[in-house]
Amino acid sequence: MQKSFQHLLVDQAEGVLTIAFNRPEVRNAFNDRMLEELAAVLEEAAADAAVRCVVLTGAGGAFGSGQDLRAFEARAAGERRGRVSEHLQKYHRVIRCIREMQKPVIAAVRGVAAGASCSLALACDLRIASENARFLQAFARIGLIPDAGGGFFLTRLVGLGKALELAMLADEVAGPEAERLGLVNRCVPDAEFEEATRALARRLAQGPTRAYGLIKQLLNTAANSDLETVLRLEGELQEIAIETADHREGVAAFREKRPPRYSGQ
Repeated sequence: MQKSFQHLLVDQAEGVLTIAFNRPEVRNAFNDRMLEELAAVLEEAAADAAVRCVVLTGAGGAFGSGQDLRAFEARAAGERRGRVSEHLQKYHRVIRCIREMQKPVIAAVRGVAAGASCSLALACDLRIASENARFLQAFARIGLIPDAGGGFFLTRLVGLGKALELAMLADEVAGPEAERLGLVNRCVPDAEFEEATRALARRLAQGPTRAYGLIKQLLNTAANSDLETVLRLEGELQEIAIETADHREGVAAFREKRPPRYSGQ
């Protein structure tokens, strides 16, 4: 797997691929190059059996400040014309890859996660935050609407009423409050953040990866389907899960009263 990028820091160890956004001088704001690099490494990770969990985080004390607005200032000045909806396809490529990847993706958020960076964190399967994390649906502050999938994921995580409040008022949500609202799964003290993230990622990387992928498929479908559709799908997916090596290992470990040793197969 490629490890050298202009705007990403990538590390792979013990089945965990950690991707850090690396434009700290602008609090990791997204530009086109970073989005292209991120999409490419996520697509490669999705196809790499050695990667069993992905962590997205930020370098330099911030998760990300959203879209680099200098690109839009250039657009307004007439230097580069193009439809915003076409630009958003770069984000959509990343979001689809996260949601369709058949392995867990964690957002590890320290510092600010604003705008599109916040949306990206919400698109991940699990979110862990430090107490100094700040989540901000910043779009309304500049007369825009949530994008990069933010409207979809925010509503499903906190409900319509709270989502409207967060999107319209654009107030910051600190890490502990984000945990209370359900925006994040876990909020930990700043000093424990890195070790807590590593422990969660290692636990997932050592788990039944195929089952995790099928769980994602089932629950993503369940969020937007009727009961009969989900019941049919669970039968189809359980037929797959029951034939996996990890299922056989889990049953054997249960019978032998020992910890399972999952291979991800």
